[in-house]
Amino acid sequence: MSPAEVDDLVQRARGGQARALGRLISLVEGASPRLREVAAALTPHAGHARVIGLTGPPGVGKSTSTSALVTALRAQGRTVGVLAVDPSSPFSGGALLGDRVRMQDHALDPGVFIRSMATRGHLGGLAWATPQALRVLDAAGFDDILVETVGVGQSEVDVISLADTTLVLLAPGMGDGIQAAKAGILEVADVFVVNKADREGTDQTVRELKHMISLGRREKEGPSWRPPIVRTVASQAEGMPELVAAIDEHHVWMGEHGELSDRRRRRAASEVEAIAVEELRGRLGDVRGGTALLDLADRVLAGETDPYTAADELVAGLRGRR
Repeated sequence: MSPAEVDDLVQRARGGQARALGRLISLVEGASPRLREVAAALTPHAGHARVIGLTGPPGVGKSTSTSALVTALRAQGRTVGVLAVDPSSPFSGGALLGDRVRMQDHALDPGVFIRSMATRGHLGGLAWATPQALRVLDAAGFDDILVETVGVGQSEVDVISLADTTLVLLAPGMGDGIQAAKAGILEVADVFVVNKADREGTDQTVRELKHMISLGRREKEGPSWRPPIVRTVASQAEGMPELVAAIDEHHVWMGEHGELSDRRRRRAASEVEAIAVEELRGRLGDVRGGTALLDLADRVLAGETDPYTAADELVAGLRGRR
């Protein structure tokens, strides 16, 4: 693919062509040699979308909530991109759950683009390519981008590094679900969503959340956002206007307190760091194919040097390979 073809692909994606969007995300997932050119072409157009993360334990109805939220946002005339990050198939590396199948109501809507991505073994439930895929949808002009993750417990906190607003979904009747979630995902919530609120136990779940929120606020100084609790029945689209209002309110609060720019700065820093680490891993792989690493290992075993000094020599060697 030539630079001219990359530019043409980007322009067609910005024009709303779903096929061009899919092709760009495929280039990202496949770590195409043209990825640097793609990123350079996309960056001037990115930075405007509102990124909303949806996370929570399995069984709370994240995919149904995502679909209902898309409907509510579209009712306001906003365009929506969805990245549904699924567990990876151990055979093909592809996404297993296929959230796009569960969102067929939006399949023919030109204002919605939905893509399933595989975690490829990442514990946080986020594909390594997700930040770049976000950039594709952002540059394409979507107003909102929803990132729905697989719900794998404490490591799910990775979603906060990508989202402007993080929704943590819970459901009543899950036994010790809140206790299990305490160690990780509850701490990242900007908005709590108690889905399946027509079930018995909803009031108890809300009370527990309010108690935990009050404990968290005692530990903070200065202005802080108090996560609201929104009750929904996503399968019936109940509570969606209230959820959209909570997201809007949080976005305004972040803008007024400088939190939005801080979060996006941290997100950009994480993206740069991830790319740099991936580059270093590639160079380290080249070293493993040679003799330098084994020579250093022999010296450590012989007592001629310590592992820290050996690591310093290895890093110095990587610098020399630039």
